[in-house]
Amino acid sequence: MEMSTCKRIFADSGQIKNCKETIKENQQEFSALSAALALAGNEVRLKIFFLLHQEKELCPCDLSNILEMTIPAISQHLRKLKDGGLIQFRKSGQTIFYSICPPHLPLLQPLFNLINQPLSTIKA
Repeated sequence: MEMSTCKRIFADSGQIKNCKETIKENQQEFSALSAALALAGNEVRLKIFFLLHQEKELCPCDLSNILEMTIPAISQHLRKLKDGGLIQFRKSGQTIFYSICPPHLPLLQPLFNLINQPLSTIKA
């Protein structure tokens, strides 16, 4: 099978240069967002992230009850989100409460807005 190639006679070199510069200038943001989306791309972690966004903070026991999963399973997902810098924790006695790190609060807000709408109302 032969690979087709793009043959543009009148390529817009200014557009190409501007796009390359934009990508280069924003490389750090692309990397951070890509890593965050990769972590939140797991359905359970997305649900945890959503719940933390809705409730502001929850403990593993709460998440375990809500998602009907074992505490060790929830803890494993929380560890990945914490190691990825998406969530933080605070201790209150023996209980650990997790919340979204402030810089990441707006990160998935557009996706959470979609969750609250029926799929049939979302236009492609």
